[in-house]
Amino acid sequence: MQNAKDSFYMALRSRLISVNPDRIIVLRGAVRPGILVEEAEAPFNQIPPDVFVLRWLGLGTDVNLDGTLLAAECEIMYQTCGCQSFGGLDRGRALSAMDGELLSILQPFCTRKLSFTATPPAPLLTQVFWDEPGFGPVGTQRDRLNRSVKVTIYSYQEQGE
Repeated sequence: MQNAKDSFYMALRSRLISVNPDRIIVLRGAVRPGILVEEAEAPFNQIPPDVFVLRWLGLGTDVNLDGTLLAAECEIMYQTCGCQSFGGLDRGRALSAMDGELLSILQPFCTRKLSFTATPPAPLLTQVFWDEPGFGPVGTQRDRLNRSVKVTIYSYQEQGE
């Protein structure tokens, strides 16, 4: 399932660059698109503001098909304080903008599955596809608004995976 998870993340990352190239984060001195995979980063006490954070939850399988279909639930979390120049009073608009960006980068609901064990990534035979996102309610934590969105991704297991 690692190839599917990596392919999903890289598809969202490249789509985010085209939807909003200004959504970035600086981590360990490197400027990157504003999307992270929680398990691939150093632990943080609170998710960074104005960044999409992917957290992998459950894993399932269906072996009653011609091939083994794997499913993984992904939680995408994000939060914002709004802009300093507005004193954070635009945080609702900022969260709505992130909602729109997330909807944009999730479409279409599929991408080619790649193996990232080599450079350049090697194309595999199947695709990764996912359900429509399930948006949770807006949460408030001090001066921040946050949201959690769940998406289930699917991928057929290939030879050697």
